[in-house]
Amino acid sequence: MPRAAAVKTIRFTRMFCGYADKVREVRHEVARHLTACGYPRVDDAVLIISEFCANAVLHSDSRGQFVIVRTELFPTHLRVEVEDLGGKWAAGDPDGTHPHGLMIVEALTGMGEWGIDGDEAGRVAWARLGT
Repeated sequence: MPRAAAVKTIRFTRMFCGYADKVREVRHEVARHLTACGYPRVDDAVLIISEFCANAVLHSDSRGQFVIVRTELFPTHLRVEVEDLGGKWAAGDPDGTHPHGLMIVEALTGMGEWGIDGDEAGRVAWARLGT
């Protein structure tokens, strides 16, 4: 009986300080990792991670604490996540007159390929990018 091929998944997980000036470090570390893995859309992935991290350190209880950044590289796609400590959520621009960073995320991933799960106890912003 033939055996199914193993799916190769490469993971990166790291905790970063929850300060705005640390988002640069997040970008650098994720770019270095994904480049070493040969992922072709490093710039897109780094832009998404940067947006999620900036939101977490500016708008969640992770400000001054920490965020957790994860990437999972599969043969067909990359999943990126930023986990924060939750807190109150203020809705974005309701009339759509001011550009919103999450609009960039959707432009890069496509509708339904990103989201934010969780509540005031903690949230995970995630996105899925093809290879």
